Amino acid sequence: MERQFLTRRADKAEYAALYRDLQPGYNVYWNGFGQPPTLSYRADFDDMEFNRNRQRERGLIKGRFAGGNLGWILPEDLELFAAAYAKPLARPNERQSALLELICREPMTIRQMKEETGMLVKEITPALHRLQEAFLIYEDQFDGEWDRGWHGFSDMFPDADLARFSCIEAIKILLAKFAYRHIVFDAKMAKSWYKFADKDIKAAMAQMLADGAICESEWGYALPADMDAINRQNPEIAPFVLAMHRNDFLVKSNEHWLKGKYPHQFPDTLYYLLIDGEFAGAVAGKFRYTPEIEDILVDLPNPEGRRDEILAAVRQMCGEEPEIKRFMGVAL
Repeated sequence: MERQFLTRRADKAEYAALYRDLQPGYNVYWNGFGQPPTLSYRADFDDMEFNRNRQRERGLIKGRFAGGNLGWILPEDLELFAAAYAKPLARPNERQSALLELICREPMTIRQMKEETGMLVKEITPALHRLQEAFLIYEDQFDGEWDRGWHGFSDMFPDADLARFSCIEAIKILLAKFAYRHIVFDAKMAKSWYKFADKDIKAAMAQMLADGAICESEWGYALPADMDAINRQNPEIAPFVLAMHRNDFLVKSNEHWLKGKYPHQFPDTLYYLLIDGEFAGAVAGKFRYTPEIEDILVDLPNPEGRRDEILAAVRQMCGEEPEIKRFMGVAL
């Protein structure tokens, strides 16, 4: 909780270091379309506006990482993420080739591509996404506008050396950052967050163990420097409740077990509840224009004793006064 700045809020310098370690950055799940990435609850300032300014100055750049998901990284880490995530495209199809040639000739929006080629948007978009995953083109989203320019990747980043790291070298660097902010982890957690192939995670972790970069504990893998803290008994933490959205770092790194932990009959799990440093509940309902909250499920010996805190945390995450229909299946 300390490394995540959930026991106290980070200042701008601390936040910048945290963001870099938790890359790629995401916006708030479902309700954050078009918004800058944020690290909910972790900053002592408005980090949405902070990251909006970084986007505007191209201090954060957009790409497709972690299973093709859109995320935001620092430009100085572009070579690292390209090594870890690039999906080479040796034989582009006719549509991909036509769009690549067009974009490399001059930057274009999707609307302009449609006019130039006669292709439909539903034909253009997947081709662009595949070229983007190959790091052949770049989507220049520096503001919240929808009509964004697409550029040849080498035109935007002429000095980038995409062969600087091997894939395994890049994964090892990222896993060291993951270990520092996650404290203890296993291969499933790393896969949940980064979406690397199992064989690549296994190879990177084997090398890190052999080199002494990480070691094993009864709780999982960790940095050697953290072993004393891990073995410290009876850590104290002030009670707190936070509703965590599904793009949050801690949710995504644990999603492989969280998904099946709180079954319910409703369409969506909206949030997970982090209570005193552990996941101990979920918010069920449906995502619409605003979240429709049907029930709150809590895995505590006495959930009623924390009910008011939990309801307040859910309302804080929603940013408004939503109707919460049930708590532990009982109508409110």
